[in-house]
Amino acid sequence: MELIGAAVIIVGLFSLANLLLAIGIIRRLREHSELIGRGSFGVPEVRVLKLAAGSAPAAFTATTADGRQLTSASGFTLVAFFSTTCPSCPAAVGPFTRLVADQQLSSSRVLAVIAGSRAEPPAYLDDLTAVATPLFEVLGGPVQQAFGVTGYPAICLLDESGTLVASDYDPARLPAPALAR
Repeated sequence: MELIGAAVIIVGLFSLANLLLAIGIIRRLREHSELIGRGSFGVPEVRVLKLAAGSAPAAFTATTADGRQLTSASGFTLVAFFSTTCPSCPAAVGPFTRLVADQQLSSSRVLAVIAGSRAEPPAYLDDLTAVATPLFEVLGGPVQQAFGVTGYPAICLLDESGTLVASDYDPARLPAPALAR
């Protein structure tokens, strides 16, 4: 009889521990659901550039595939950085090209820097070429260094003087009114 009583107590303690663990898991799942619903994962805002808004990129010189010389004074309004090895880049090309089309920006005012080998162009190259001046350079190339790129994709909005107005990995989060000029 004593053995049965001890077994009942042990099973009861295990059940109580299991109940407390289940309550803790449910509470944590609710917290995660709230964070996901708000789009906030407790992660600080992602910075895609070392360059801060209000700063000008460092001077650079680069040559496009068609031999055109580009410099930091080339007068670009929008500069986008993509990588051939970036898993998020293909999904960002569509919103980027729509942004350029919606703002009716000339492709001469838009630069698309593609980090990676020109020998293996990304599938989205034709989409970028339709709305921007494409530029291939090695990972960490001169234009990427001038802007201080820390992640891909990175979309940068510049004002008339070449000063960075805003940057983000999501083109939809850039201030659209500043583009209309």
